[in-house]
Amino acid sequence: MRILIAEDDAPLASLIAGAFMHEGHVCDIAANGERALTRLNSEQFDVLILDLRLPGMSGEEVLKRLRRENPDLGVLILTATDAIGERVACLDAGADDYLTKPFAFSELAARVRALKRRQARHGEAVLKVEDLELDRIQRSVKRAGHSIELTPREFSLLEYFMLNMGRRITRTMIIEHVWKLSPETATNVVDVYVNYLRKKIDETAQTRLIHTLRRIGYTFGPAHHPDEEGFEDA
Repeated sequence: MRILIAEDDAPLASLIAGAFMHEGHVCDIAANGERALTRLNSEQFDVLILDLRLPGMSGEEVLKRLRRENPDLGVLILTATDAIGERVACLDAGADDYLTKPFAFSELAARVRALKRRQARHGEAVLKVEDLELDRIQRSVKRAGHSIELTPREFSLLEYFMLNMGRRITRTMIIEHVWKLSPETATNVVDVYVNYLRKKIDETAQTRLIHTLRRIGYTFGPAHHPDEEGFEDA
């Protein structure tokens, strides 16, 4: 895996790069936003680790410009702030995940691996999470071997959730990727359809897969992190 680390703290960037290279990955470092964007536009990377507080062009601006040309690159934000508004804004702008400083490298590495797994899943014909199975060719869904009838919109919503398992998913992201609408048109329709989906795939199941993140949106998967801010199962 080739990783670009956009970080102006040279000792930290070197530490991260050294740890990933020890695991067998190739790492490059960009110390400012302009340099990061230039390399992203001219070279091939698998994952971008992006600090928000870059000199010159900020991490937020790098992310916005990157997504216009490369919507599929895995992007993990590193931020020193715990302000939820900033994190939500980054997710809505196209980040796949974020991690607050200070952090443990083991968690950073695990999140990067999760990004690669999600990228690999986009080419799969059949998606599976626990006992839930979605066939993208046949447009069918089963849980514990039992068929579940979904409307086209519910199917698309579930597919998006499964492709982004473990990711923090905002309502704006759902409006843009499932409804294909501008975020300015967002209404409570997302919550309504998520509730429809919950009743069909989670209500009678032993393991719930759709979870609400208060003030953020949703996350999908068999478990949540107990330390996840604002988690609720409602």
